[in-house]
Amino acid sequence: MRTLAVRTMGVGRIDRRRVIAGAAGTVLAVALRPATAAQPRTETTESAIRRFSGDNPIRPGRVSLDLPPLVDNGNTVPLSVSVESPMTPEDHVRRIGVFNEKNPQPNVVTLHLRPGAGRAQIATRIRLADTQRITAIAEMSDGTYWSASADAIVTLAACLEG
Repeated sequence: MRTLAVRTMGVGRIDRRRVIAGAAGTVLAVALRPATAAQPRTETTESAIRRFSGDNPIRPGRVSLDLPPLVDNGNTVPLSVSVESPMTPEDHVRRIGVFNEKNPQPNVVTLHLRPGAGRAQIATRIRLADTQRITAIAEMSDGTYWSASADAIVTLAACLEG
C-alpha cells in the first residue's frame, strides 16, 4: 500500500484514502447546503415599514439620509443617518429604522437611541443587492415618525448567494 506523506506540525502520515474521503465529505457538505438564492423575498418593504411604525403617519423631514448616488461595489456602501432632535428626555429619537427595496431582507437595521446619546446620528456600511431606494425612518419620543429616502445606483451587486 502506498501512502501519501504529509508532514505538518507533527501530524505524521496520512494515507491517500483518508485524504480522498475527507475531500469527498467536504464536497458533499457543500452540495447539500441549502440554496438560499432561490428563496423568494418573504416580506415587502411596505410591510416591514408598517411593522416598524404601525398605522402611524410617516412625514417627510427632520431626517437626513446620506449615501452615495453611484455605488461601484454593493458589498460595502457607506450610509449615515441624522435626525434633527435636541435629544433631551422630553424630546428625543427613540428608534431609527433603515429599509430597502431589493435586498433579501427589507429591514437593513433598527437602532434604539436614548436621550443620553447626545446626537441622533449614526454611520455604518451596508450591502445592497441592486440599484434601489433606501428609506430611513425615525420614531420620536412624542410618537411621530419622520423619514427621508435616497436612491443608489449599484454597478456591482451584493447580497447574492449561491
